[in-house]
Amino acid sequence: MRLLISAALTTLTATSSLAAEATVSVDIPRLNVAEYHKPYVAMWIESADGGKITNLAVWYDVKHKDGEGTKWLKDLRQWWRRTGRELTMPADGLSSPTRAPGTHQLTFDSKAKPLDGLAPGSYQLVIEAAREVGGRELLRLPFEWPPKAPSTAQAKGENELGAVTLKLTP
Repeated sequence: MRLLISAALTTLTATSSLAAEATVSVDIPRLNVAEYHKPYVAMWIESADGGKITNLAVWYDVKHKDGEGTKWLKDLRQWWRRTGRELTMPADGLSSPTRAPGTHQLTFDSKAKPLDGLAPGSYQLVIEAAREVGGRELLRLPFEWPPKAPSTAQAKGENELGAVTLKLTP
């Protein structure tokens, strides 16, 4: 009997200590334009009421001479107004170079930054893209955290972003 209770408690503890995971897949479409520039992209999580923000990633021209790439971050208007202007770039674990056309995937673990402090509740994944000599686009994908069961949210951009998928696993 003691062995059975011990095994049950071990299973319960192991199950509850497993980390939830969020995987974001972003498609950057190839555009047929005369002058193509890779888009700047910002991804963040905000509460359902538009409150607290948790930055996930910022893709921009990190290798531009003399740090000039940061000059264009303000073209990511929503991100810039909400949190971008408060950050010093490059930011370790947050910023990285722009991405070429194709599908790009990022995975975040609930036990590591930036999700380790995310309280249970309703949220939105927000992805904003802006391109020099191009347009700007913003997509929102609502979700519940932490996930109780595997779930997927999807959105599709019209120009600067293609398909965006958020997969959550408990």
